[in-house]
Parts: sequence; C-alpha cells; structure tokens
Amino acid sequence: MNVHDAVKNHDMIPSADVRDTKVFNLRGDHVGDIRHVMIDKPSGKIAYAVMGFGGFMGMGENEHPIPWAALHYDTDKGGYVTEIDEAQLKGAPDVTPEWQRDRDWHARTYGYYGIVPYWI
Repeated sequence: MNVHDAVKNHDMIPSADVRDTKVFNLRGDHVGDIRHVMIDKPSGKIAYAVMGFGGFMGMGENEHPIPWAALHYDTDKGGYVTEIDEAQLKGAPDVTPEWQRDRDWHARTYGYYGIVPYWI
C-alpha cells in the first residue's frame, strides 16, 4: 500500500502535495502559492509556509515565510485561505540570511501578522 495514495482523500496531506497549492485572500483572490513548509525540528510543528507571490509567469516572484497558523484549508477552493493580503506581505519584516535561526525575527513576524507564536 502506498501511504501517499492512502491519505489522498482524507484530512491529511503529504508535504509534497502542499507545494504549489494556491493561497487566496478572504475575497477569493489568488494571492500566491506555497513553495514549501518549514518545520520546527524540536517541536515537530509546522512553523511557516514559504509563499511565492507577485511576479508574472515565474518572473519577479518574491518568496516570504508566513505563519502556518495564518492559513486555513478550503476544500471548495482546493487551496488555503488567509486574511493576509499582498500589501501585508510586502510590508512584512525583511527576510534575513539567518531568519531561520533568529528568534527575534520569528517574534517580530508572528507579531506583525497577529498570530500566536507556535513555540508558546
């Protein structure tokens, strides 16, 4: 039995299937696509979805990590819905080369989006 096929029509999704899933705002507008997820090693919790947004046909696209808790899957849309809009993405704390290890950056980012941090 292939585990991937076994969960296809259930409440779980393999990480490979999260890639390129569309993200919509509350109005139903497509605002980006998930490129990958970031998992906190010690807790095992998904901390971020790195979302690609902007650009045209892959050119000029930006990527930005958003808190996983800011996304909610909508089965009717076949994608994630968020209250975050493109203007918020553009105004978010800048991603630094060390963002993955910078707890202050994590705190600023979660605070910016008004999300309770995953480590609390």
